[in-house]
Amino acid sequence: MDLETVADELYRLRPEQFTATRAARMAEARTAGDRALAGSIGKLRRPSLSAWAGNLLVHESPGEVEPLLRLGEGLRQAHRDLDGAQLRELSRQQRVLITALSRQAGQLAAQAGHPITEAARHEVENTLRAVLADPDAAREWASGRLVRPLAAGTGFPAMGEGAAPAPPRPAARTAGAAKTSKAAKATRPGKAEVAERRRRLTRARKEADRAARELRTREKAAATASREAFAAKKNWDEAQQRVSDLTAELQHAREAQQQARSAEQTARERARTADRGVREARRKADAAAEEAQRLEAPEQ
Repeated sequence: MDLETVADELYRLRPEQFTATRAARMAEARTAGDRALAGSIGKLRRPSLSAWAGNLLVHESPGEVEPLLRLGEGLRQAHRDLDGAQLRELSRQQRVLITALSRQAGQLAAQAGHPITEAARHEVENTLRAVLADPDAAREWASGRLVRPLAAGTGFPAMGEGAAPAPPRPAARTAGAAKTSKAAKATRPGKAEVAERRRRLTRARKEADRAARELRTREKAAATASREAFAAKKNWDEAQQRVSDLTAELQHAREAQQQARSAEQTARERARTADRGVREARRKADAAAEEAQRLEAPEQ
């Protein structure tokens, strides 16, 4: 047993199972003589409901992690390059992806036996926005060990239809204006650099499209699995109820059998007693008849 194994186990559990399981693993570590490991396990914090749902996405849908991280890289690069058209398209894909993934997190939580509230699902959405906007947040989420939801912060600026990046503010007319202009020209990216940026953005858009298509496919599969799990749970509940009913019926039958056996034994005992009474009465009757016959006979 090591800390990584224990942490992976704990952050997959439903939040209400976390504390008891953590205590059990601490006890096991102490029994094994590893007090340092026991102390490290004790420092693991129980996750909030929305953080747990975010962790489920990482643990139960690992195929969603890398595409989301790559989309975040593409979005951050697009914002650095200030390409309005591509920003609008990537922002649209961002909204679709966040909505779909938060819904998937809710389905996973329900399948795990602990549905989340609408407020918790909004916290999952904020976590995913933070993942797309901040590489540090992305690494923290990808570990699958969130304790609390991540704050999206300022995130990406909204890019509505027809919106474009804000133009640069005009430079003030000062004595150093000419020098500033020359410096700006010197640092302005060349055609090759601009072309490379556009190629990266094109790749990011293609990757985002692929990730969105893959997500829709996985979301449909998850929805189907959720329906099947619900139907299976319903069948199990019905079977369990039938077993309970039959168990109760069997118990009643056994009790009736025991009562019938007791009644049979009582009746047999009464029959034996009655039979003894009959034999005794017959013996007395025969003796009386013999005595009467003897008395009635003439004396010789």
